[in-house]
Amino acid sequence: MKWEGHRQSRNVEDRRAGGGGIPGLGGGRRVGGKGLGLGSIVIAVIAAWIFGINPLTVLGLLGGMDGGAPVSQGPAAAPPASDREAMFVSTVLADTEDVWQALFRSGGQSYREPKLVLFRGAVPTACGTGQSAMGPFYCPGDYKVYIDLGFFETLSRQMGAPGDFAQAYVIAHEVGHHVQRLIGVTDKVDQMRGRISQAQMNAMSVRVELQADCLAGVWTHHSQRGKNWLEQGDIQEAMNAAARIGDDALQRQSTGTVRPESFTHGSSEQRMRWFQRGVQSGQVAACNTFDAQTL
Repeated sequence: MKWEGHRQSRNVEDRRAGGGGIPGLGGGRRVGGKGLGLGSIVIAVIAAWIFGINPLTVLGLLGGMDGGAPVSQGPAAAPPASDREAMFVSTVLADTEDVWQALFRSGGQSYREPKLVLFRGAVPTACGTGQSAMGPFYCPGDYKVYIDLGFFETLSRQMGAPGDFAQAYVIAHEVGHHVQRLIGVTDKVDQMRGRISQAQMNAMSVRVELQADCLAGVWTHHSQRGKNWLEQGDIQEAMNAAARIGDDALQRQSTGTVRPESFTHGSSEQRMRWFQRGVQSGQVAACNTFDAQTL
């Protein structure tokens, strides 16, 4: 991905200096000289699978607004100009801004740009306390994407999904959740909370996540048309990342057993298919997972 030299977003908040992790959970990008461990992610996710609960729902991050008010924070600084990882994230975010601004404008709407927060360990949000162990996430309460950059090292070295466009896919997926917030999907799903069973809520969560994958594909389609910055193998990097973080792949890796009824993000095959659908079509309308008979 030829990302250097392109515009960087001004919507990145660097809160890593004050990030300290939650006692007892490790947390933080570096612990004992090692990157954020897959074990911490797996522990959180396995706990959710055992009880049949979406880990993002536990924190109120999927759509709920009941996670508690965030701790008061001072103004966030911009990332250091010498921070290459932050430069990459800022560049990808800037391009999502350009693409979604244009797509919303073509539909007669305005696009509200999200903020992206870099943190370590734990961070207060409008959805409650976010933790590195949960991986990157979007909080609809404050319209912000949260990322501990240590996740990208985990994604590459421990989950087998290296490459800059694998990372770009992750960012675009979270921005996809922001798009869902703006077009009303998040609110509609949140209204169902408490009215349907946990199994039905899990199934609804899968449709939410697969739509975000498809929206990441829509961004990829228009981004490449606008900048022609993807290189050979980039799309495959994103597809591989989608496969590695499918529910079946994570369950098989952590427990050796696959439980489809507990899926909250979709299988590897489903995540790859919906991302590819967005890439090929470039149409938001093609991402209607909620009316799809087969995912």
